[in-house]
Amino acid sequence: MSADIPSASHRSGPVGSRPKVDAIVVMGVSGCGKSTVGSALAQRLGWQFADGDDFHPPANVEKMRAGQALDDHDRAPWLAALNAMLRASVNEGRPVVLACSALRQRYRDALAQGMPGLRFVHLHGEPDLIGERLAARRHRYMPASLLASQFATLEPPTHALRLEVSMPVAVLVDAIVADCQSNE
Repeated sequence: MSADIPSASHRSGPVGSRPKVDAIVVMGVSGCGKSTVGSALAQRLGWQFADGDDFHPPANVEKMRAGQALDDHDRAPWLAALNAMLRASVNEGRPVVLACSALRQRYRDALAQGMPGLRFVHLHGEPDLIGERLAARRHRYMPASLLASQFATLEPPTHALRLEVSMPVAVLVDAIVADCQSNE
């Protein structure tokens, strides 16, 4: 098996035991490619795409813009808004791909409330590579200086498709689609 293609051991549970996928969260630290991969995935599937960054309240944006990491108190209303969006979309028959850091298990739990068809895809990579990517882009409020705090906060998920960010976007999208269709 090629090292670039995820094996079954990367899946979130036994094949056949999962409900049909109707929402996907592409997660990881800032600069890992969540929005790029998530947008390409949504386009491939014909689903809507949402970027978690667009749901932050203004106070969170200002805090990050000032180079301050968010705490759980800051994240709680943001996660609730994201869960409400996911639930509404799925309840209206509109599958969705969400790009969201979802760094801690409790954040993923908050996103997954009432969402049996939600799948997580963890984009991971070496800090140096992600740091280079982050330094090369201009984000509207997320400074590269917060990357170390994101890696420190990250609790790698145990129930997610885990993909290496050094792979091409098309390969990542193919792997996600294959994983989500593996139990249909």
